[in-house]
Amino acid sequence: MKYMTAKHYVPLLGSLLATLLWPTSLPALSSDSDKPMEIVADSAELDDQKGTTVYRGDVEVTQGSLFMSGHTLTVYYDENKELDRAILEGDRAYYKQLPDDSDVYDEAWAQRMERYFNDGMIILIDDAKVVQEDVTFTGRRIEYDTINSRVVAKSTPEGKDAPVTEEGEDGRVRVIITPKKQSGDSE
Repeated sequence: MKYMTAKHYVPLLGSLLATLLWPTSLPALSSDSDKPMEIVADSAELDDQKGTTVYRGDVEVTQGSLFMSGHTLTVYYDENKELDRAILEGDRAYYKQLPDDSDVYDEAWAQRMERYFNDGMIILIDDAKVVQEDVTFTGRRIEYDTINSRVVAKSTPEGKDAPVTEEGEDGRVRVIITPKKQSGDSE
């Protein structure tokens, strides 16, 4: 087992980790993948036999306009040492990235964010929220198929009743679309 310093750059993750959590209908800033990636954490552990790298404690990932934070980032590799999946967890893990042709960051929050590289799936679990310019999705679970550009938001696991939150909300999926201001509208 190899141990790395708290501040460690992992080139293999490169642009793949840049799309870890939420590639949007607008592509992420295309120049981000050309930028160096920095991962900062309280500790990092690489286990070649298990094919994992685990970053723990106030994890922050920065690459160009991309920023992610959480308590634990676990990266899994397959038998060919290719990136298989990455999981970011935290007391509301956070992601933001600037899409091309926009000056508004896309943002996402969840207790757990999972990225599966082989099938292009991104899953946000528990207290999930995604904001893309004028559209906000919230739900218990948000699944995004990056290959087919398909989003599925769920309020509860299959067959369970929607919980009522402390704020009195019923836990249902919510999509809020804010109308764009017309050129003649006054503020």
